[in-house]
Amino acid sequence: MSMGTTPFITVRARRPLTEIEFCAWVAQAVPGDRLEYHRGFLVLDIFPMFARLPDQQRAELARLGSRAFWAAEQGLVHLVQERTGPDQFAYIAVARPKPKAAAVSLSALLLAEREAA
Repeated sequence: MSMGTTPFITVRARRPLTEIEFCAWVAQAVPGDRLEYHRGFLVLDIFPMFARLPDQQRAELARLGSRAFWAAEQGLVHLVQERTGPDQFAYIAVARPKPKAAAVSLSALLLAEREAA
């Protein structure tokens, strides 16, 4: 019996993800799952003067980027960038093990944050 390595497979959405879809993925992901949540140059793509996106899509992308950063701060994901070309990056979230003694659920944290805003 040989022990092989498990290849890392990154899921890439066919269309831009929303913040809610990202949260759903975080809630259901198992450790090691990888999700490409954006491809481009995020900081420029959400900046109004450089963005190629309409205002509504740029705002949704900004929410998605902020939520990904929040999930990393909560210890739910690692955030990774892979260069795909000049000024082009794949932004990837890698699921971390869920805390066993979580005081509250992810959805409860999200609801509390929305009410505070």
